[in-house]
Formats: sequence, C-alpha cells, structure tokens
Amino acid sequence: MTPDPVLRASDADRDRVAAVLGEALATGRLTSLEHADRLDAAYTAKTVGELVPITSDLPDVSAPNIVALGIEQQTIDSTFSKVIRKGRWVASRHTRLSARFGALIIDLTDAVLPGREITIEADARFGKLIVLVPDNAQVIDEGVSMFGKRHVSGGTRSDGPLIRVTGQSVFSKVIVSREVSDWNLNSVG
Repeated sequence: MTPDPVLRASDADRDRVAAVLGEALATGRLTSLEHADRLDAAYTAKTVGELVPITSDLPDVSAPNIVALGIEQQTIDSTFSKVIRKGRWVASRHTRLSARFGALIIDLTDAVLPGREITIEADARFGKLIVLVPDNAQVIDEGVSMFGKRHVSGGTRSDGPLIRVTGQSVFSKVIVSREVSDWNLNSVG
C-alpha cells in the first residue's frame, strides 16, 4: 500500500529518503553536489508526493534502520588555525564546533540542514567562533560564557529552521547571527 502523495511528509519520511541518498553517495551513484541538492529537496519537501521523484532513479536501501551519512552528528575543529566552512555543504542534526586558540567560521546560509531543528554545540577556548544562520532561522541560545563575549541573535519566525546553540566559551568570543554586516569573514583570525 503506497501512501497518498498529498499527505504531509513526516521527519521519518524525509529521513528514509536521506538514507537512500546517503547510500547512493557512498556507492558512487550520486556526486556530492547531486547529493546535497537532493538532500535539500528532501528536507524541504512538504508532501510525500514531493519525496518520490528525489529517489525515483535510485535503488531502495534494504537495511530498515540505516541513517544517512553524516546527518546525525559531526565535529568541525579549529586548533591554532583558522577554519572557514561556507557554500553548499551538508550540516548535521548535531554539529559540534570547537575553536581552540584559533578562529572557526561556519556559514549555514547555503548549507543543507537535515530537518527542522539542529543543535550547534559551540565550544571555544581562547579563540573566536562565528556562525552565520539563514535569514528565516529561529535561534535559541542555551550556552554559557566565562571571561568572554557571547552574542547570539536570531528571529522568532516559524517558517525556517530552529537552531539551538549550546556549549560554552572561556576567554573567547562566540557570535551567532544572521547579520553578515557585523563581521567580515575574511578579516577574522
């Protein structure tokens, strides 16, 4: 029995499509750009019918509990260096950002966000950590700062992703914002 294509898609429906896409990327059926584009389409799909064409040219994944590659958790580190991640890339549901004696700049505006809610664990020690979020993101700050600066801003719009910011900063600066005018990506560090 196939589901009605006009039914609203659930997060579990989107995750099943993401699993097929992850397997296709791992086996060389999709390039990383094709994977990112299709993953973005899957996580922005509103109905089950919108999910069908995303994987229509790919074999189904046989393992029932397979999780899409990199979707659940990832870590991005900067130690005694400057790391910038921007452009089209696949973020995770839980992304740990770690800046130690360096600068870490993460731009989520063009990233593929897997689901409606993601958690950014922003840990900085003697460094600088900057996260640029999409314009329609709702940002919730649950982190702490000791002997440093922590500036987290975001809106309350309900049409975009919910980005939960946790973690702690010690003798560091943590900025999470949708305003790029506050800082210049190339001059940090």
